[in-house]
Amino acid sequence: MENKILCPKCKSQEIIKWCRRKTQNRGLIQRYKCKSCKKYFTLDEGFFRMRNSPQKITQAIDLFYRGASTRGTQEHLGMFYPHNADHSTILRWIWKYSKIIGKFTDKLNLKLSEEIQFDEIEYCRRKSHKKGIKGVEDNFFIDGVCPSTRFMVASEYSKARNKKKIVSIISSAKQRTITQIKMVSTDGLNAYIGAVKKVFGYNNKLGRYNVFHNRLVTSKEDGVFNYPIERLHNNVRARTKTFRGFHGSLRSANLILKGYEIYYNFIRINQAIDCCPYELATDLRLNEKNKWLELIRLSSVH
Repeated sequence: MENKILCPKCKSQEIIKWCRRKTQNRGLIQRYKCKSCKKYFTLDEGFFRMRNSPQKITQAIDLFYRGASTRGTQEHLGMFYPHNADHSTILRWIWKYSKIIGKFTDKLNLKLSEEIQFDEIEYCRRKSHKKGIKGVEDNFFIDGVCPSTRFMVASEYSKARNKKKIVSIISSAKQRTITQIKMVSTDGLNAYIGAVKKVFGYNNKLGRYNVFHNRLVTSKEDGVFNYPIERLHNNVRARTKTFRGFHGSLRSANLILKGYEIYYNFIRINQAIDCCPYELATDLRLNEKNKWLELIRLSSVH
């Protein structure tokens, strides 16, 4: 373990344990000394200068994505921790670690099936959190999922669902997968036609796309139901239906739903496959019970 620790100043591996620094809320933190440049340092495991313990922070994030509000999470933590955090602090934890973990998980290579399904959810987001500004605007959460592994390949909360934005989501999904995508399933939105053609190309000689574009009408009356991604959207809506307009911030909405993508792929056991989607779609293995904590530590190293 010690041989893998590098000095942040000279990158030397000649590191020794030096002492432990006492903190008010995080307990004892190990300090190290570099024998080459004599620098003292502590490891940044994703919680550098945080005033709360990693266990408390990850517990708050997990409670939020399992259905508790930020104020409800605050009240819960207040029963067990003497140094409690404000509900706005909990929201900032969600923003921060959704972004940190997302940068790591987005780089993972994916082993998926030959089909990816894309769809969108419509939201009415409050224009601003300020009292003087009223009104809402229509936004969309656009995502893609592998039906066999149930892994959410790519997602983004956007102001529009035009061709440019859909091209960005489909391109992201294409770049991440190792296996060759042979079928893209979407609903009847016309923007998907041009987007699939732009990302995967069109073979003029054969007169068809380089992938099979499977357009489905997602209505029960017609007897067609794109089940895996619609089931995922039911879960997303169940969690977000109590949100008050995403606090009037597009950035907040995007980070919150990025965190839900992480929760869905790496934390929550999917009943259809009886495991987490990442176990089927990636080579990553999480060994600790606190998967949030392990993901944050992995994200800080890579």
